[in-house]
Amino acid sequence: MVLKEILYKVALEIVHGSTDVEVNSIHFDSRKIEANDVFVAIRGSVSNGHEFIDKAISLGASVIICDTLPVSLLSQITYVKVKDTNTALAYLATNFYDNPSQKLQLVGVTGTNGKTTIASLLYQLFKKAGFKVGLLSTVKIMVDEIEHKATHTTPDSLTINYFLNEMVESGCEYCFMEVSSHGIHQKRTEGLHFVGGVFTNLSHDHLDYHPTFAEYRDVKKSFFDNLPKSAFTLSNIDDKNGMVMMQNTKARKLSYALKTYADYKAIIIENQLSGLLLKINEQEVWVRLIGTFNAYNLLAIYGVAIELGIEKLEVLRLLSELESVSGRFQFIVSQQNITAIVDYAHTPDALENVLSTINDIRTKNEQLITIVGCGGNRDKTKRPIMANIASEMSNKAILTSDNPRTENPETIISEMEAGITAVNYKKYMSIVDRKQAIKTACQLAQPNDIILIAGKGHETYQEINGVRHDFDDMQIVKQMLEQLNK
Repeated sequence: MVLKEILYKVALEIVHGSTDVEVNSIHFDSRKIEANDVFVAIRGSVSNGHEFIDKAISLGASVIICDTLPVSLLSQITYVKVKDTNTALAYLATNFYDNPSQKLQLVGVTGTNGKTTIASLLYQLFKKAGFKVGLLSTVKIMVDEIEHKATHTTPDSLTINYFLNEMVESGCEYCFMEVSSHGIHQKRTEGLHFVGGVFTNLSHDHLDYHPTFAEYRDVKKSFFDNLPKSAFTLSNIDDKNGMVMMQNTKARKLSYALKTYADYKAIIIENQLSGLLLKINEQEVWVRLIGTFNAYNLLAIYGVAIELGIEKLEVLRLLSELESVSGRFQFIVSQQNITAIVDYAHTPDALENVLSTINDIRTKNEQLITIVGCGGNRDKTKRPIMANIASEMSNKAILTSDNPRTENPETIISEMEAGITAVNYKKYMSIVDRKQAIKTACQLAQPNDIILIAGKGHETYQEINGVRHDFDDMQIVKQMLEQLNK
């Protein structure tokens, strides 16, 4: 491909050299560079790509995209100076893969909680409806039937466009994509054509990355601000930020809610461990998912499916067939009738939602034991809040490690303990080793008791000092409960 073709819509400041050169590929990781590749120098949180320009050239890069030109310019290299290399990368990737997002119907889902569930269940529903479908999620990337491992909630621009192109070539008609605040802020979704956007909710999260909650909110809002007139915005207006998200969008404005009047409205008739009976826009449907938070998720899925043209009764039928997403309120019941629930809840709001759901369903004649930790190198302000919620809403809370990463897990737990109030002091214990914490919960549990293991959900690893170790909450709790039966 010729360089000038992939520079379409890139805001150029200075071009030194020819734009008629043939290029083979685009990379922002200098280690992947080969002959006649384009190297995009990205300023990341860990490293600055501008420091690797010489290395990229030595490996064969013929084009350098940067926001600051090197002092010495080589005559055989084309240098392109841009204002923002993240934005440039997004348009380069879109052009390189021939605008794949315009060749299918791409719907983005953003918010603090519910993104994975909504995107994944939309994928599941449209597959059941007989379509070829793509998915870009925290849990996995699906190109119709083919699964690929996901590394970020919202991948980099090159990865997004690569997989969108794979979806197009596989005949996919739809793609459902999680859109994170990091992804929006770092321009990874720039240049993509969305036919719709969903706002789930906004609560305390990612304040290690965003300096204020207002910035976190505004970054989310910018996704909707940039949707085209032809798209739709579907927003949860029970959330106080639901209307804010729609203020400046050019897209068609649609709402969903359980508590207030909305375009898509639901009422919970029954809420049991076996599922929910919902009335959605005056029509009843029984679903296998559990809890108020899933009622919101299912309502959003219903709205998107209707807006994308599936007939109402068919959507209700398909909703009744949906199965829970990996690590989202997954539960097993042991031979001793102990229920163990694994959930990804890693924010105060998500943890409170899950515990509220359990407390609404349970009889109160049993114990609720909650195991919870907080990730290292992440927002520290939520640590005491999470511990307070767990101890307040459970009979017993066990504070333990999540993914400590490069932090000392004992320090993380100590910061969590600061949130335990005097009245709940006897209701909690701290066990640094997560496996031991799960074992202890299983040993404490009596028949009919409920164990919630929160924070990691679908993750099958634990990251300690930068190293990932195999660790699967569901697998471990199954083993521990089975051992009790011996």
